[in-house]
Amino acid sequence: MTYVRKTVGVLALQGDFREHREMLEALGQDVVEVRKAAQLGALDALIIPGGESTTIARLIISNGFQQPLRDFCASGRPVWGTCAGAILLACEVDNLDRPGIETMDIAIRRNAFGRQVDSFEAALRFEGVPGEPFRAVFIRAPLIERVYGRARAICTLDDGTIVAARQDNLLATSFHPELTGDERIHQYFLAMAGEGA
Repeated sequence: MTYVRKTVGVLALQGDFREHREMLEALGQDVVEVRKAAQLGALDALIIPGGESTTIARLIISNGFQQPLRDFCASGRPVWGTCAGAILLACEVDNLDRPGIETMDIAIRRNAFGRQVDSFEAALRFEGVPGEPFRAVFIRAPLIERVYGRARAICTLDDGTIVAARQDNLLATSFHPELTGDERIHQYFLAMAGEGA
């Protein structure tokens, strides 16, 4: 599959931003590791990676990113939060000691699947992603307890637990597609970026 070449940013304050960058580059995209809010203006889309959500939230505030990220989300350009990134996009989060970006109509519970030793993989059907089930990697993963407003669930575990949601230009996944070698969720995100082209 080919896409119009885009400039995709990966927020590079903390977490697994390099893995996203490498996957996007393999898909032929121009990638920017974003460390300053001024870099957001040149981007067509943005990924907020997994990592430590309280650390990233603190760095977002201390580096003056909070309102610029909210403005970016409101601009219609695609934004994808994976794991910690999903936590930061959520309007409702349990036990986050400072505000995140708070732009997505989802309620999230942090570390809902347990500690690092409780990490697991699951084969998932992801709405809009054709082919065999996607092998998702969950590491200290949050779960999406509720979607409301304009958000809707687009991927669940077998028991109905929501692990991915979309709201217009915003995408949240509890799991880490960048760690799998399977490019299909990144392709889905790039297709989102193409919707406004």
